Order: sequence, then structure tokens, then C-alpha cells
Amino acid sequence: MNTPRPNILIAGAGPVGLVAANIFADAGISVAVFESDAELPTTLRASTFQPSTLDLLDRFNISEKLIALGLKAPRLQYRDRQGWMVELNFGSIREDTSHPYRVQCEQYKLTKLLADRLQQFPHAQIHFSSQVTEVSQTSDSVSISLKGPTGSSQITGDWLIGADGGRSLIRDALGIKLGGFTWPERFLVASTPFDFPSVIPNLCEVSYFADPEEWFFLLYVSGLWRVMLPIGSHENDTEALSDASIQKRLQRIYAKSGDYEIKHRTVYNVHQRVAERYRDGRAFLAGDAAHLNNPLGGMGMNGGIHDAFLLADLLVKVQKGEIPPSILDHYESQRRPIALEYVNTITIANKNNLETKDPVEQKIWRKKMMEIAADPSLAREYLLKVSMIASLRKQEQAIYAS
Repeated sequence: MNTPRPNILIAGAGPVGLVAANIFADAGISVAVFESDAELPTTLRASTFQPSTLDLLDRFNISEKLIALGLKAPRLQYRDRQGWMVELNFGSIREDTSHPYRVQCEQYKLTKLLADRLQQFPHAQIHFSSQVTEVSQTSDSVSISLKGPTGSSQITGDWLIGADGGRSLIRDALGIKLGGFTWPERFLVASTPFDFPSVIPNLCEVSYFADPEEWFFLLYVSGLWRVMLPIGSHENDTEALSDASIQKRLQRIYAKSGDYEIKHRTVYNVHQRVAERYRDGRAFLAGDAAHLNNPLGGMGMNGGIHDAFLLADLLVKVQKGEIPPSILDHYESQRRPIALEYVNTITIANKNNLETKDPVEQKIWRKKMMEIAADPSLAREYLLKVSMIASLRKQEQAIYAS
């Protein structure tokens, strides 16, 4: 590969890697992104952008473009199959964010915007079909070995960011373990154009349905309702993805005449895992390479984007000589506790609250949510947490204090 020596190497052209790349490009720092796929992935992945993330993306002047490609979701509902419901409105945090709503939009639309934006910078490059196979370091550089269609190559830079997903080759090459656990059940996601609001009164775009037998989650994006449900360990993927299985589950949500039209379907394992460390010398982990959590709350991709902003901003200052390299330790000391104590805690609680079979626990959770929805100050505090504004503020306060 005849590539000039870049300052920053990034593995992974997803939202995390491309956010970081844009920060470096804006700062005039040369950056090379290496993506193992032949093009930007367009598979169904994350689709919820939190208010805090939209605020950060304003730096690139792309939040409005992203909103135009998706839809605003200003409300959040918790329900059950019997008609109980509480609703929270992100208008409660309008003084805390420029975007008092979530945006429902497939993550690949963000990566396309970010990749297009990078094209204006001659010192920023994306290399596709480039899989990292090895990592080596010296005291002042880091090198990666790459495997591509034309053979193997090696490239050296000043710093490396592993933003190459949950199965991160960078993490493996660095020998960093991913602690935590994998849930015994998996999640099924089926997308359908069926008009659920016409049969479920007052349904909003983001709605969680608690049920001790089979909870589910309805999320509206791009003309489709994305339905998420748990799949027990007794059921294999083929069974779960079958028409009969999906139709049975959807008919439990609403019994309609005829079958539901299914546009997409997938089953995936669900993890609650955090890397034992986020840094190894001149190499860092970010996004799913550093932490994985269940999607009930829309925090995974958003947390990864938050990783990218903090890490890239710190590296820019180091490259420009504004701060010593030792300050880079703040990245792990701030972002790892957020993954452990904040994101993991909230997403695990979300799952437990939706699926609990204990009538007492059900009653306690419902009462708590009704109290939060009825009290403006409690609603604001709750929405600051679930929108991830609270975690960013905690991070900023800790860095400022240090």
C-alpha cells in the first residue's frame, strides 16, 4: 500500500471511526481509516440517535441532514399488553439540549454523511477491503499489518484507534480481554410496514412493552416498525427466523387477519461486556470494540460516538503539543466507568423491568415510572440520564476537576 505516513490510524469505518476521522481532518491532522468490508455497511444496525449525540454532531453541521433522513421522536413510552402506559416527553430537557428529541435513523445513513464529508480533506483517506491482522508498537509509533485483495502490507502512524466492532481484531491483537457476560437469550428483530398506531391507541415512535412472558419493543424508522422480542435458548436461529415463528409473535402483539408483511429479520446474541482496558500504549479501543450492551435504551452506538469525541479531541491536543501524552489516560478513566456504571446499569435495568415475572417488582417499577412521569423535575432528571446528557456532564466535570 503506497500510503503516506498518517498521524492517526483508525480500524473500522463505522460511526465511531468516522466521527474520530472527521475530528482529526478538521484539525489538519492526517488520518487513514481501514475498513475490512468492501464498502460502507448498510445492514440493519443501531437506529436511535440521542439528543446528546445530535448536539455533538452539530460540530460537523450534519445533525440537520441526519434528521432529514430520519424522523424526530419527541416521546418515549413504557406500556404493557393490558393497557397500562406512561409517557415521557423530551421537551422536559429543552433547556439542556438543542435537540429535545431522539432521531430514528439507520446508522449507515450517518456513516455515509461522515464519509462524504471526509472527501473534502486531502489528508483523510478511507481504505476498504483492508483487514488489520497484527499490531506492533515502539515508544513513538504504532504499526498495523493489513490483508487486502492485492496481498499484505504494513503502515505506521503515531496513534491507533480500534473502532472495529464487537469482534475487534485490534482488541484481540492487543491481548485485551472483554469482561462481562452474554445473556442466555437472544433478540429477534423483525421489520414490518404494518400500521401499529392504527390499532394501538396513542402509540409513539419509541415504545417498550413489559410482559413477563414475552416483552417487546416497537420502534418506528423509515416507514417500518422495527419489532424486537426475546428468543429463548431452547429455540434455534432457524426456528426463530421462520415465518411461522415471527407471525406467531406478531399476532400476539396484535391479532390481525392474514400475515404480517416482513421486510427484514435477524437474530443476534446480546452482550453486557466491557474491555478490561481501553488503552495499550499508542493504541486505543472505542465503541463496540471497547464495550457491548443490550440495545434497550439506544445507548450502544451513542456511547461509542461519545468515546470518539473525547478520544479524538484529546489526541488532537497531544498532536498539537497543547497537552502531554499522559493526559490521554483520562480517556479510559472517564469512558470506561461510564460503560460499566452508567450504560450497563441502565440497559440491564431496562431489560429486567420489562421481563420481570415477580408481581411485586412489576408493581414497584410501574409505580416508580408513574411518579417520574407525573413530576416535571423527576422527568427531567430521568430524561437527562436516558438521553446520555448526564453521563457527558459527569465526564466533563471529572476532566475539568483533574
